Amino acid sequence: MSTSFGRVAAVLLGLLVGGLVGGWIGSWKHAVPIGAGIGALVGVAAMALADAARAAIFLRWMRGTQDTPAPRDAGFWGEVGYRVERALRTREREAETERERLRQFLEAIEASPNGVLLVDANDCIEWCNARAADHFGLNPVRDRRQKVTNLLRTPSFVAHLAAGEFDQPVEFAGPQGRMLLSVLVRPYGDGLKLILSYDITERERMETMRRDFVANVSHEIRTPLTVLAGFVETLASVPLSSAEQPRVFALMRQQTTRIQTLVDDLLTLAQLEGSPRPAADRWINADALVATVMADADLLSAGRQDLRLDSLPGVEIAGAEAEVVSAMANLLSNAVRYTPEGGHIDVRWLVRESDGSAVFEVADTGIGIAREHLPRLTERFYRVDGSRSRDTGGTGLGLAIVKHVVQRHGGELQIESDPGKGSRFRLVFPAARVRVRRVAPVLQPGADQASV
Repeated sequence: MSTSFGRVAAVLLGLLVGGLVGGWIGSWKHAVPIGAGIGALVGVAAMALADAARAAIFLRWMRGTQDTPAPRDAGFWGEVGYRVERALRTREREAETERERLRQFLEAIEASPNGVLLVDANDCIEWCNARAADHFGLNPVRDRRQKVTNLLRTPSFVAHLAAGEFDQPVEFAGPQGRMLLSVLVRPYGDGLKLILSYDITERERMETMRRDFVANVSHEIRTPLTVLAGFVETLASVPLSSAEQPRVFALMRQQTTRIQTLVDDLLTLAQLEGSPRPAADRWINADALVATVMADADLLSAGRQDLRLDSLPGVEIAGAEAEVVSAMANLLSNAVRYTPEGGHIDVRWLVRESDGSAVFEVADTGIGIAREHLPRLTERFYRVDGSRSRDTGGTGLGLAIVKHVVQRHGGELQIESDPGKGSRFRLVFPAARVRVRRVAPVLQPGADQASV
């Protein structure tokens, strides 16, 4: 309505100007027809000039950045400017919305634990997230538009990309062999490819541990069973003399005990892994625990080693008594087994003043362990010397049990060792699971009780 009114007003204004000019000319003698024609032309020209001026203003705005509002006018060009400006603002809002969605989408991809790499029809890198850059050793900015096979030259990956058959992923080692990658390629669009990478290092490690565990269990059980089967066959076919019977039965009992110990340790590990963490409000007397494991160690040592104890009385631990005893006993039994006759085993049970944590430490003067073996000592069935471990009666599960126990109580297992000098094992329990109760002093006979 405003546009129509504006155009009518512009026409009337042009006619008025033209009429005035034509009337002025027509006032001359014999110039009335000429004046009317000239007046009409002047009116039309005035209208055209005014329209051209509005158009020029609008075009000048269009050639600019359109940051300012469009020229406001009551005429045709004002309406056009309004319509164009509204369309531009709508497009800008839509573009901003799309940019925000794209930003959120890229943030989601960046947060993904998997690598995402986009390549064009020529296998040139279009974009990659930080995880893919880490997996493939790329620079997300510098390597853009570079051919991916020029930067990632692993033969299996190059051959996989060239073959064009992407039904199955390809696995290969990452840069410098730091990780094992599983890479899946998915074509999309017009010759574009989406390359997804997964770090399967931990998965493969766990799978290898599982295979090794099954193989080790089978081997550990098969060996004593073979011995027992041989003795049973011998007893069934060959009569034993009274002198041979005690030796054979002792060996059979030894192999039976070995199987029973192995099964017990396996059940202990399964129970530790499948049960909830011990309660943090169930307090147990550590004095009794230390006394129990020291008594067992004395029996196992039978005087072959010098066992010494330095213990702080009155300490209590929040947790499972059977688990803590098992962990302490495993450390002490290992020390007895691997310390030569005449060696020393020092046991300390103390509370650190620095942080309030409790430490159960076993230090021996045994054969010691080379540094390269220390990180793997707590793996199941890992042995530094397999033949020696079996000779001493170990199952290869003791330190794995110890590690599980102390971790379930929120602590850690610390190991120090030097070949030929001995080893030092510490169970560190956090301060939250430790408390020291006040122990009354022991009165000597004849002492003045009031002075205590």
